[in-house]
Amino acid sequence: MSFSTLADFQSFLVKTKLIEPVQLDECVAAIQEQQPNIDSLITVLERRHLLTPYQVAKLKKRETDGLRLGAYKLLYRNASGSFARVFRGCSVDDGRMVGIKMLRQRWAEDPRTVMLFRREGELGKRLKHKNIVPIYEVGSDGNQHFLTMEFVEGGNFRELLKSRGKFTPEEACRYAMDIAEGLEYALRLGLTHRDLKLTNVLLSAQGVAKLVDFGLAGQDAGLTAMEEEIDRAVEYATLERSTNAPENDPRSDLYFLGAIFYELLTGTPPYPPTRNIAERKQASRYRHVRPIRQVDPSLPPSIVAVVDRLMEIHPHSRYQTPTEVVQDLRAIVGDRPPVVDRSSAIERGSAAESGDASVSAAVPSPATPTILCVENRLKQQDSLREYFNKHGYRVLLLRDVERAIKRLETSPPQGLVLMAESLGNDDEAVGAYAKAVNSCRKSKTALVFVLSKKHLDIKSQLTETPLAKILAEQPVTLRNIRIALEELCPKVE
Repeated sequence: MSFSTLADFQSFLVKTKLIEPVQLDECVAAIQEQQPNIDSLITVLERRHLLTPYQVAKLKKRETDGLRLGAYKLLYRNASGSFARVFRGCSVDDGRMVGIKMLRQRWAEDPRTVMLFRREGELGKRLKHKNIVPIYEVGSDGNQHFLTMEFVEGGNFRELLKSRGKFTPEEACRYAMDIAEGLEYALRLGLTHRDLKLTNVLLSAQGVAKLVDFGLAGQDAGLTAMEEEIDRAVEYATLERSTNAPENDPRSDLYFLGAIFYELLTGTPPYPPTRNIAERKQASRYRHVRPIRQVDPSLPPSIVAVVDRLMEIHPHSRYQTPTEVVQDLRAIVGDRPPVVDRSSAIERGSAAESGDASVSAAVPSPATPTILCVENRLKQQDSLREYFNKHGYRVLLLRDVERAIKRLETSPPQGLVLMAESLGNDDEAVGAYAKAVNSCRKSKTALVFVLSKKHLDIKSQLTETPLAKILAEQPVTLRNIRIALEELCPKVE
């Protein structure tokens, strides 16, 4: 459906369920004092956080493709590869958040590739494990093919390493154990992963590592050639051919688990990252890995031994099963506390959040108070995480206020911190605060709104409530924020 007039545009928004009719009527009324047109309505919808930046960019170009897919509206594009794109989506029927993986159009007319894509989804639907992102639906809308999956409100480990640098040995061991437990479960069903890498492991808000994208799972060796044609699993094929290992060798997953573990521990990849397929097909890339003990001599010998054995170039010298890896890592970290992973039940959504959110890396105990901070500057994110972790809080960090408010509706934290600097211009900051106050009132969440120097003029437009406090006196320190939270909600202490 296309649109050329304001009336057509309004009809399009309602028909596609991008906007609720009541919300649309309020926004249309707001533009009557100015020259009402499509662009002025888009501006108001964006200012009131009823459209995401992704949707706004599409609509300003008068593009309608890529806004709806089946029963879902697309909110953000989170990741993009040569094979597929990953979006965060929302059901237009019940509002539940999902991840949507959509096959790129250039492959949509290729029956073999479509078969491979749908096979990935059907296999994924069989996998029900705490360390694997579940797939809910395999669908199509016209010639667009897609999968829906759990929405994991964290980030993939490549993005997390960009902000963290590296993880502590204990953290890295726990995440490696999560990955190994997911591989162990899949192997019991006769499935291997075949594309294990940092971007295919996500960290949930509960501190659980989850595998995504079992694109070459199974025993169909004929699919390997197809995957290589579309630039996937090149590393696996190279490793197996150069070591005379059988195709679809379960021990290949363990080598690449070792590569992930190596980078989590050191912040340095074991072999040079490259997109050049010729370089990725060089066997020497995987044979000549600098020993991890040279990269970080301070690592405990027991951890070094696990990494070294995982990355043995000859399969018979490597760990033979994921179970062996789990046993050795469990001996290192001991029995870990139970983690209640509520993300599946609460959010029912997906995979591959490309750095749109990050979480404190420690696995929280159920009693740990949680604060959610909206901040899009990486340096300030690190400061917030470090300070509040030190003071006994679990920290969630989001760049987008709309996602934060949605979180209040589904799984509210004890406190919400809004950094005005991350909310856009004055009008956008005022609108975000008003919406957050309303949501915090419903969820009984303490709200601290931190004004920067350039936003001080809006203070007169803001009203504090018993659960909402405005910090304007410059400079605002992290201690000021913590004290404000504790004054508003003693339960946070």
